[in-house]
Amino acid sequence: MTKRNKIIYWIATLWLALGMLSTGIVQLLKMKEEVGMMAKLGYPVYMLTILGVWKILGVIAILVPKFALVKEWAYAGFFFAMSGAVFSHFAIGDAAKDFFGPVLLLVLTFVSWYFRPADRKTGLVNL
Repeated sequence: MTKRNKIIYWIATLWLALGMLSTGIVQLLKMKEEVGMMAKLGYPVYMLTILGVWKILGVIAILVPKFALVKEWAYAGFFFAMSGAVFSHFAIGDAAKDFFGPVLLLVLTFVSWYFRPADRKTGLVNL
């Protein structure tokens, strides 16, 4: 892995981890804005707990060494959660500003996954 790729990986991964951790905590705390957004999107409030726990566990998975298969599942979970958020905002006709967070986290998920070092790959998928 080149030094450039390692820098890209760690910048994307740290920003991804920060974004997922902060939104996961906000969801677990069931802040008023999050509850309102979930209601607007048509989802039950208990989804905040599920998403918050999964995001925090996903952050732990992508940051700790080893456990490549668990990392793959964490990246997949981040992709599904954020693509689902983008689609949900699109489906109800939200403004472009509501797409920024989920799209940014979706891009960071892909960049972090794509540039991950060899010891963080399962060897099952090679791009």
